[in-house]
Amino acid sequence: MPLHIVTEAERCLNCKKPMCQEGCPVHTPIPQIIQLFKQHKLMEAGEILFKNNPLSAVCSEVCNHAKQCAGHCIRGRKDSPVHFSSIENYISEMYLDRMFVSVPVHHHNKKVAVIGAGPAGITVAVMLTMEGYQVTIFEWKSKIGGVMQYGIPEFRLPKSLLDRYEARLEEMGIQIRLNATIGSILMIDDLFRDGYASIFVGTGAERPRTLGIKGESFGNVHFAMNYLANPKAHHLGQKVAVIGVGNAAMDVARTALRNGTKEVTLYAMGKEIAASSSEVAYAELDGAEIVTGMQVQEITEKGPVFCRTIYGENDEIIGHEDERIQVEADSTIISISQIPRGKLVRTTSGLLAGEHGLLIVDENYMTTKEGVFAAGDVVTGPKTVVHAVEGAKKAAQAMIAFMEKDKPEE
Repeated sequence: MPLHIVTEAERCLNCKKPMCQEGCPVHTPIPQIIQLFKQHKLMEAGEILFKNNPLSAVCSEVCNHAKQCAGHCIRGRKDSPVHFSSIENYISEMYLDRMFVSVPVHHHNKKVAVIGAGPAGITVAVMLTMEGYQVTIFEWKSKIGGVMQYGIPEFRLPKSLLDRYEARLEEMGIQIRLNATIGSILMIDDLFRDGYASIFVGTGAERPRTLGIKGESFGNVHFAMNYLANPKAHHLGQKVAVIGVGNAAMDVARTALRNGTKEVTLYAMGKEIAASSSEVAYAELDGAEIVTGMQVQEITEKGPVFCRTIYGENDEIIGHEDERIQVEADSTIISISQIPRGKLVRTTSGLLAGEHGLLIVDENYMTTKEGVFAAGDVVTGPKTVVHAVEGAKKAAQAMIAFMEKDKPEE
């Protein structure tokens, strides 16, 4: 066991009002986990973590801890905060390989379809399986994980971890249909026809958002999610310009530098940087440069063309200068967020989408089609893994309430 984890556990003050837990979107019972860790009750701690957040092993790796658990730690006000993520990762990784989840033998006798094997879909599948429902996941790609598989680099999240998750899901009795797209061959109504009591849509937001400027179709222009899905297939050259400064943009920069690119510069229109401070620090440590105050106008075969941003009071953007600045780059990568692919919405009757193709849901996470629920990025737009888990947990509870509403009281 790494000694620094033991040291971190000893630093916990076991606060009566744990602000760290309040800072976690899924309210992980951090003090309780740390106390169990100190008592060497790792399996008990792992079970609690898994039941609260089936993707605890992932979140401990990729969450923005500085703004969540660690960012709310009382010790952090005068000292460095307790780095619970290291403790959580150790416990969760160990539990994932040794876990035995007692799953009821489908005592509900009801089937549930989960469309999408990303963070939200996996969470709903696990939660409902543990409640005794028979779950089938439909995933349109060849591997599970969604953004975890195709949008987060290997150096931040080992893909072998997702392979281990897939094995655990199958051991729990969850059926996984890969390369199966709902909305093209099979439809929502086909699932209801075949006896599924409810359906969950967690298809994420993987379609890159475009800039809508001249030059986006050139051969040396790429979108961040396409690049991150298969970096080896792209030959970027020695100098790369990245439009955007979110976490995905930082992943793009670090990945490019690891794959032979010598110079990567990220450009932001304003002064604010959307990525977490830790991701920015890592990108700069890897050799990436960040330039703010640059509004992209078009992309030429030489690279992007910018105008400098003009700021008003309080640093708000009020326009841009007329002078055009041609930046020379072998490749330009656009990283300005994603939207849902929309195929499911367009081809399936009864599901309505709002702005940017996001699915419309009510306060119970039900879509505009009765019995069909949704959560995660397909509803909120691109957010973090833990936020997808948060929404999926609430949707799972709503699905149970829906499926059991006509059940006679015992």
